[in-house]
Amino acid sequence: MDFRAVPDVIVRRLAIYLRCLQERSQDDDDFISSVQLSQLAGVTAAQVRKDLANFGQLGKQGVGYEVIRLRSKLASLLKADQVVSVAVIGVGELGTALTRYLRRYPYMELAHSFEVVALFDLDPQKQGREVEGLLIEDPESMAKVVQERHVRIGVITVPRIAAQAAAEAALRAGITAFLNFAPVRLELPPDTRVLNTDVLLELHQLAFSL
Repeated sequence: MDFRAVPDVIVRRLAIYLRCLQERSQDDDDFISSVQLSQLAGVTAAQVRKDLANFGQLGKQGVGYEVIRLRSKLASLLKADQVVSVAVIGVGELGTALTRYLRRYPYMELAHSFEVVALFDLDPQKQGREVEGLLIEDPESMAKVVQERHVRIGVITVPRIAAQAAAEAALRAGITAFLNFAPVRLELPPDTRVLNTDVLLELHQLAFSL
C-alpha cells in the first residue's frame, strides 16, 4: 500500500492512537481491544479497526492488539521512532513560542520526536539573536543549513503576505513538508505536503456554537 495516499484524517487518528498507547501505564494488560482504544481516542471501535486494517493484520479477533507491537508499528508509520529535524521560518511571537515549546519538550519520548534545529527570519535586527540555544539566521543561508542539518519539515510562521515567498524559498532549499500557520493557501507543487493551521478559523467554529 502506498502510505502517501492515506487520507490526512486517518493519519491524524493514528497519532491519537499512538498518544493513547504511550500514556498507558506500564502495568496495563499486554493487549488492548478496539473498544478500549476507541474509548481512549474518542472514536468508535469500528473506526479503530478500519483505520488499523489499512496497515496489515495488527490485531487478533477476540483478543485485541498487542500493545507493544501496535505502539511500535504506529511509531514507525508516524516517524516517532526517529528524530525529525524542523526549521521554523519566521521568528515572531508565534515562531518563538513554538520553538520554545518544541525545544523544551522531551522530544526523545516515543510520542514526540521533532527537534527544531534551525530558525530563519528576514529581519536583520532578529538575525544573530538566540532562542532556546539556536541562532536566528538569514534565509539566504537556508539551502546550506537545510542540507547540513537534514531539515525535513518547515514551519511557516510569517505574516500572510510573506508566506508564499517563505515557502518557495524553503522548497528551493530542499524542504518538501510544511506546517503552515499563515492564514493563506500556499501554491506549491503537488508532491509537496502542506498542513494548514488557522487558529482564527478554529475560533470561528467554536464561536458559531456559542
